[in-house]
Amino acid sequence: MTTEATLPSTSVSPTARQLWTRSRGIALALLVLLAGAVTVATVRSDARHGELDPRSADPLGSRAVTALLADRGVTTRLVTTLAEARAATGPDTTLLVAVPDRLTERQQRLLHSATTGSGGRTVLVAAGGWSVGTLAPGVTADPATSRDSTLDPGCDLPAARRAGPADTGGIRYTSTRPDADECYPSSRLPTLLRLPDTAGQGDTVLLGGPDILLNERLDEQGNASLALQLLGSRPHLVWYLPSLSDTTATGPEDEKSFFDLVPSGWLWGTLQLFVAAALAALWRARRLGPLVPEQLPVAIRASETVEGRARLYRKANAGDRAAAALRSTTRTRLAPLVGIPVAQAHTPEALVPALSAHLHGDGRPLHSLLFGPPPSDDADLVSLADRLDALEREVRRP
Repeated sequence: MTTEATLPSTSVSPTARQLWTRSRGIALALLVLLAGAVTVATVRSDARHGELDPRSADPLGSRAVTALLADRGVTTRLVTTLAEARAATGPDTTLLVAVPDRLTERQQRLLHSATTGSGGRTVLVAAGGWSVGTLAPGVTADPATSRDSTLDPGCDLPAARRAGPADTGGIRYTSTRPDADECYPSSRLPTLLRLPDTAGQGDTVLLGGPDILLNERLDEQGNASLALQLLGSRPHLVWYLPSLSDTTATGPEDEKSFFDLVPSGWLWGTLQLFVAAALAALWRARRLGPLVPEQLPVAIRASETVEGRARLYRKANAGDRAAAALRSTTRTRLAPLVGIPVAQAHTPEALVPALSAHLHGDGRPLHSLLFGPPPSDDADLVSLADRLDALEREVRRP
């Protein structure tokens, strides 16, 4: 009995145990990464809790400086909205803006209009390029920050000369105003800048870094002296901590999409992850090319393969498919013997006349044998297989 020279294919679905065995390593690695991320986030959250908050006794809080100011009769009030900050401006008030870059452009303009001509002092802590141009016109923030934290005064401002060296290193500024006091320079650019208010008796002080206000750094260098002089020149201190939830002074132009709120570093990191994933997929993807024979782990005799395939056909009651396989394989082997291309082996108009000429017959039995209807039962199938074998032997006979 002849059949197609193909191996039977089987499909075995993996069990739940096998799936767990394969994926437990990846699951464990993901769990460790998640635990590490949660731990780092918790530690960093605890470390930054209350940063520049005058109520916080944490190392990065500012409760110590407000306590010293209170001993000198200066009252401190914490505000978190722009409306409260604007209402508190006045000649007897120092307004400290802790994180100016959190303010939107419209909030910056409103705050600047409220402080201009008020007669009070405005202290901007670590104002970057986003806010310094609006809150302090004529001043720009240098992209490169100071390399050193502790710097010498290098100016004639009385508060700086009395304080001496202090930890003002951070953002460096450039001013076009000739009346500005430029102090604590780093590479010839000041990290503390005082701008007199031309519309009143007040002024604006830009502080490049927050170190002199932090609890952990207040007792170092001349930090305490400089902080008390900058914040204690008026009897009242209003400590403004801008909040991202403050929408009382926002307009349509301040509305931002989700991607505007995501830091640029996260966007670039996500892009790099996508590129890495694409490269990994390209590296691990299946290469397209010619088939490569693979050595089977167990040698299977051809007779066993034919027997097994025949049993499958019989079990499925697929006599028509078995007959089609027998006829197709026979036609494929006979075509080259009678001078017909293999591509035309399954075309009756090409194969039957060539066989008839080779066997000197009329062709009608050949057409019925090679392209006829399927057998009705197993006996007819066996008879068909015998007749096909006899035909092939006759064609091969010299």
